[in-house]
Amino acid sequence: MKKDIFKVANKKLKSRLIVGTGKYKNFKETAEAVKASGADMVTVAIRRVNILDKKKPLLMDYIDPKKICYLPNTAGCFSSKDALRALRLAREMGGWKIVKLEVLGDKKTLYPDMIETIKSTKVLVKEGFKVMVYCTDDPLQAKKLEDVGASAIMPLASPIGSGLGIQNKTNLSIIIKQSKVPVIVDAGLGTASDATIAMEMGCDGVLVNSAIANSKNPILMANAFKNAVISGRESFLAGRMKKNTFAIASSPTKKIF
Repeated sequence: MKKDIFKVANKKLKSRLIVGTGKYKNFKETAEAVKASGADMVTVAIRRVNILDKKKPLLMDYIDPKKICYLPNTAGCFSSKDALRALRLAREMGGWKIVKLEVLGDKKTLYPDMIETIKSTKVLVKEGFKVMVYCTDDPLQAKKLEDVGASAIMPLASPIGSGLGIQNKTNLSIIIKQSKVPVIVDAGLGTASDATIAMEMGCDGVLVNSAIANSKNPILMANAFKNAVISGRESFLAGRMKKNTFAIASSPTKKIF
Protein backbone atom coordinates (compact mmCIF):
# COMPACT_ATOMS: atom_id res chain seq x y z
CA MET A 1 0.00 0.00 0.00
CA LYS A 2 1.28 3.45 -0.95
CA LYS A 3 2.35 5.50 2.07
CA ASP A 4 -0.23 8.12 2.98
CA ILE A 5 1.71 11.37 3.39
CA PHE A 6 0.19 14.61 4.70
CA LYS A 7 2.09 17.64 3.48
CA VAL A 8 1.14 21.29 4.03
CA ALA A 9 3.23 24.23 2.84
CA ASN A 10 6.03 21.76 2.00
CA LYS A 11 6.03 20.49 5.58
CA LYS A 12 5.34 16.82 6.31
CA LEU A 13 3.07 16.13 9.26
CA LYS A 14 2.44 12.81 10.95
CA SER A 15 -1.06 13.75 12.10
CA ARG A 16 -3.92 15.13 10.03
CA LEU A 17 -5.34 16.73 13.15
CA ILE A 18 -4.29 20.31 13.94
CA VAL A 19 -5.15 21.55 17.42
CA GLY A 20 -5.82 25.07 18.63
CA THR A 21 -4.26 26.26 21.90
CA GLY A 22 -6.97 28.64 23.12
CA LYS A 23 -9.75 28.29 25.72
CA TYR A 24 -8.03 25.76 28.00
CA LYS A 25 -7.84 26.29 31.77
CA ASN A 26 -4.08 26.76 31.61
CA PHE A 27 -0.99 25.89 29.58
CA LYS A 28 -0.61 22.59 31.42
CA GLU A 29 -4.02 21.38 30.24
CA THR A 30 -3.25 22.70 26.76
CA ALA A 31 -0.06 20.65 26.59
CA GLU A 32 -1.78 17.51 27.88
CA ALA A 33 -4.55 17.84 25.29
CA VAL A 34 -2.07 18.35 22.46
CA LYS A 35 -0.15 15.27 23.56
CA ALA A 36 -3.32 13.19 23.72
CA SER A 37 -4.37 14.38 20.26
CA GLY A 38 -1.18 13.21 18.61
CA ALA A 39 -1.06 16.49 16.68
CA ASP A 40 2.30 17.79 15.53
CA MET A 41 0.98 21.22 14.53
CA VAL A 42 -0.83 23.70 16.81
CA THR A 43 -2.33 27.09 16.12
CA VAL A 44 -1.28 30.02 18.28
CA ALA A 45 -3.25 33.27 18.35
CA ILE A 46 -0.62 36.03 18.19
CA ARG A 47 -2.95 38.56 19.83
CA ARG A 48 -4.06 36.30 22.69
CA VAL A 49 -1.47 33.68 23.63
CA ASN A 50 1.81 34.68 25.23
CA ILE A 51 4.72 33.36 23.18
CA LEU A 52 7.10 36.30 23.54
CA ASP A 53 6.89 37.95 26.99
CA LYS A 54 9.32 36.00 29.20
CA LYS A 55 8.04 37.77 32.31
CA LYS A 56 4.76 35.82 32.02
CA PRO A 57 4.03 32.08 31.55
CA LEU A 58 5.10 31.06 28.06
CA LEU A 59 3.35 28.47 25.91
CA MET A 60 6.79 27.34 24.78
CA ASP A 61 7.56 26.19 28.32
CA TYR A 62 4.81 23.61 27.94
CA ILE A 63 4.79 22.83 24.21
CA ASP A 64 8.24 22.59 22.65
CA PRO A 65 8.29 24.36 19.24
CA LYS A 66 11.17 22.08 18.24
CA LYS A 67 8.86 19.08 18.54
CA ILE A 68 5.49 20.62 17.67
CA CYS A 69 5.10 22.99 14.72
CA TYR A 70 3.66 26.33 15.79
CA LEU A 71 1.15 27.87 13.37
CA PRO A 72 0.73 31.56 14.26
CA ASN A 73 -2.73 32.82 13.40
CA THR A 74 -4.54 36.13 13.32
CA ALA A 75 -7.59 35.25 15.43
CA GLY A 76 -9.34 38.42 16.50
CA CYS A 77 -8.21 40.50 13.53
CA PHE A 78 -10.96 42.38 11.68
CA SER A 79 -8.87 44.10 9.03
CA SER A 80 -6.14 43.24 6.59
CA LYS A 81 -3.90 45.83 8.25
CA ASP A 82 -4.14 44.17 11.68
CA ALA A 83 -3.66 40.67 10.28
CA LEU A 84 -0.59 41.65 8.29
CA ARG A 85 0.93 43.41 11.27
CA ALA A 86 0.43 40.36 13.51
CA LEU A 87 2.00 37.90 11.08
CA ARG A 88 4.94 40.16 10.28
CA LEU A 89 5.57 40.41 14.02
CA ALA A 90 5.43 36.61 14.30
CA ARG A 91 8.07 36.27 11.60
CA GLU A 92 10.32 38.90 13.15
CA MET A 93 10.11 37.51 16.68
CA GLY A 94 9.90 33.77 16.05
CA GLY A 95 10.97 33.26 12.45
CA TRP A 96 7.64 31.71 11.50
CA LYS A 97 6.80 31.67 7.80
CA ILE A 98 4.03 29.06 7.79
CA VAL A 99 1.03 30.99 9.11
CA LYS A 100 -2.73 30.84 9.37
CA LEU A 101 -4.64 33.86 8.13
CA GLU A 102 -7.99 34.90 9.57
CA VAL A 103 -9.60 38.24 8.73
CA LEU A 104 -13.00 38.36 10.38
CA GLY A 105 -15.87 40.43 9.07
CA ASP A 106 -18.45 40.33 11.84
CA LYS A 107 -18.22 39.98 15.63
CA LYS A 108 -21.47 38.06 15.94
CA THR A 109 -20.86 35.34 13.35
CA LEU A 110 -17.05 35.53 13.16
CA TYR A 111 -17.39 34.81 9.46
CA PRO A 112 -14.34 35.72 7.39
CA ASP A 113 -14.32 38.89 5.33
CA MET A 114 -13.32 37.31 2.03
CA ILE A 115 -12.40 40.56 0.28
CA GLU A 116 -9.93 41.44 3.04
CA THR A 117 -8.81 37.81 3.28
CA ILE A 118 -7.93 37.50 -0.41
CA LYS A 119 -6.18 40.88 -0.34
CA SER A 120 -4.12 39.83 2.68
CA THR A 121 -3.23 36.48 1.15
CA LYS A 122 -1.82 38.17 -1.96
CA VAL A 123 0.41 40.42 0.15
CA LEU A 124 1.64 37.64 2.43
CA VAL A 125 2.46 35.30 -0.45
CA LYS A 126 4.50 38.05 -2.13
CA GLU A 127 6.38 38.53 1.14
CA GLY A 128 7.36 34.86 1.24
CA PHE A 129 4.84 33.49 3.72
CA LYS A 130 3.24 30.06 3.36
CA VAL A 131 -0.37 30.97 4.04
CA MET A 132 -3.05 28.61 5.30
CA VAL A 133 -6.32 30.51 4.98
CA TYR A 134 -9.55 30.42 7.00
CA CYS A 135 -12.44 31.01 4.60
CA THR A 136 -16.13 30.56 3.92
CA ASP A 137 -17.40 27.36 2.32
CA ASP A 138 -17.94 29.18 -0.99
CA PRO A 139 -16.18 27.20 -3.76
CA LEU A 140 -15.57 30.34 -5.84
CA GLN A 141 -13.83 32.15 -2.99
CA ALA A 142 -11.81 29.03 -2.19
CA LYS A 143 -10.64 28.87 -5.81
CA LYS A 144 -9.63 32.54 -5.74
CA LEU A 145 -7.51 31.89 -2.64
CA GLU A 146 -5.76 29.01 -4.36
CA ASP A 147 -5.18 31.15 -7.46
CA VAL A 148 -3.42 33.88 -5.42
CA GLY A 149 -1.10 31.36 -3.79
CA ALA A 150 -2.70 30.00 -0.60
CA SER A 151 -0.85 26.93 0.71
CA ALA A 152 -4.01 25.44 2.21
CA ILE A 153 -7.72 26.18 2.04
CA MET A 154 -9.48 26.08 5.43
CA PRO A 155 -13.26 26.36 4.96
CA LEU A 156 -15.48 26.60 8.00
CA ALA A 157 -17.83 23.73 8.81
CA SER A 158 -20.08 26.17 10.68
CA PRO A 159 -19.50 29.33 12.78
CA ILE A 160 -16.44 29.35 15.06
CA GLY A 161 -17.18 27.80 18.43
CA SER A 162 -20.74 26.79 17.46
CA GLY A 163 -20.18 23.03 17.57
CA LEU A 164 -22.79 22.59 14.84
CA GLY A 165 -20.62 20.36 12.65
CA ILE A 166 -20.56 20.43 8.85
CA GLN A 167 -23.57 22.41 7.63
CA ASN A 168 -22.96 22.41 3.88
CA LYS A 169 -21.59 19.12 2.61
CA THR A 170 -22.32 20.02 -1.00
CA ASN A 171 -20.12 23.11 -1.02
CA LEU A 172 -17.40 21.38 0.95
CA SER A 173 -17.40 18.47 -1.52
CA ILE A 174 -16.97 20.89 -4.43
CA ILE A 175 -14.05 22.61 -2.68
CA ILE A 176 -12.38 19.25 -2.02
CA LYS A 177 -12.77 18.11 -5.63
CA GLN A 178 -11.55 21.35 -7.21
CA SER A 179 -8.60 22.11 -4.93
CA LYS A 180 -5.00 21.23 -5.72
CA VAL A 181 -3.80 22.34 -2.29
CA PRO A 182 -4.77 20.71 1.04
CA VAL A 183 -8.31 21.31 2.27
CA ILE A 184 -8.53 21.46 6.06
CA VAL A 185 -11.90 21.92 7.73
CA ASP A 186 -11.65 24.72 10.26
CA ALA A 187 -14.25 25.94 12.77
CA GLY A 188 -17.57 24.58 13.94
CA LEU A 189 -16.80 20.94 14.64
CA GLY A 190 -18.46 19.86 17.87
CA THR A 191 -17.52 16.26 18.50
CA ALA A 192 -15.22 13.53 17.22
CA SER A 193 -17.71 12.10 14.73
CA ASP A 194 -17.78 15.47 12.92
CA ALA A 195 -14.07 15.01 12.20
CA THR A 196 -14.67 11.50 10.90
CA ILE A 197 -17.31 12.82 8.50
CA ALA A 198 -14.95 15.51 7.21
CA MET A 199 -12.17 13.00 6.64
CA GLU A 200 -14.51 10.47 4.97
CA MET A 201 -15.54 13.21 2.54
CA GLY A 202 -11.92 13.54 1.48
CA CYS A 203 -10.66 16.49 3.50
CA ASP A 204 -6.91 16.42 3.99
CA GLY A 205 -7.19 17.34 7.65
CA VAL A 206 -9.19 19.12 10.34
CA LEU A 207 -8.42 21.89 12.80
CA VAL A 208 -10.10 21.66 16.21
CA ASN A 209 -10.03 23.91 19.26
CA SER A 210 -13.37 24.61 20.97
CA ALA A 211 -14.68 21.04 20.66
CA ILE A 212 -11.72 19.80 22.68
CA ALA A 213 -11.13 22.71 25.06
CA ASN A 214 -14.83 23.18 25.93
CA SER A 215 -15.58 19.49 26.47
CA LYS A 216 -16.03 18.07 29.96
CA ASN A 217 -12.79 16.12 29.59
CA PRO A 218 -10.44 17.83 27.11
CA ILE A 219 -7.74 15.18 27.35
CA LEU A 220 -10.15 12.35 26.56
CA MET A 221 -11.82 14.35 23.80
CA ALA A 222 -8.43 15.11 22.25
CA ASN A 223 -7.75 11.38 22.08
CA ALA A 224 -11.22 10.82 20.60
CA PHE A 225 -10.47 13.32 17.82
CA LYS A 226 -7.15 11.61 17.17
CA ASN A 227 -8.90 8.29 16.59
CA ALA A 228 -11.75 9.91 14.65
CA VAL A 229 -9.39 11.51 12.15
CA ILE A 230 -7.49 8.26 11.65
CA SER A 231 -10.65 6.20 11.15
CA GLY A 232 -12.15 8.79 8.79
CA ARG A 233 -9.02 8.91 6.68
CA GLU A 234 -8.77 5.11 6.49
CA SER A 235 -12.45 4.90 5.55
CA PHE A 236 -11.90 7.42 2.75
CA LEU A 237 -8.88 5.54 1.43
CA ALA A 238 -10.69 2.20 1.62
CA GLY A 239 -13.65 3.53 -0.39
CA ARG A 240 -17.19 3.10 0.88
CA MET A 241 -19.58 0.57 -0.59
CA LYS A 242 -22.04 1.63 -3.27
CA LYS A 243 -25.38 2.91 -2.00
CA ASN A 244 -28.39 0.92 -3.19
CA THR A 245 -32.09 1.72 -3.12
CA PHE A 246 -33.10 -1.87 -2.43
CA ALA A 247 -31.72 -4.59 -0.19
CA ILE A 248 -28.95 -6.87 -1.40
CA ALA A 249 -28.55 -10.04 0.63
CA SER A 250 -25.14 -10.57 2.18
CA SER A 251 -25.55 -14.36 2.14
CA PRO A 252 -26.26 -16.60 -0.89
CA THR A 253 -29.84 -16.40 -2.16
CA LYS A 254 -29.71 -19.71 -4.04
CA LYS A 255 -30.21 -23.01 -2.28
CA ILE A 256 -26.93 -24.61 -1.25
CA PHE A 257 -28.49 -27.96 -0.18
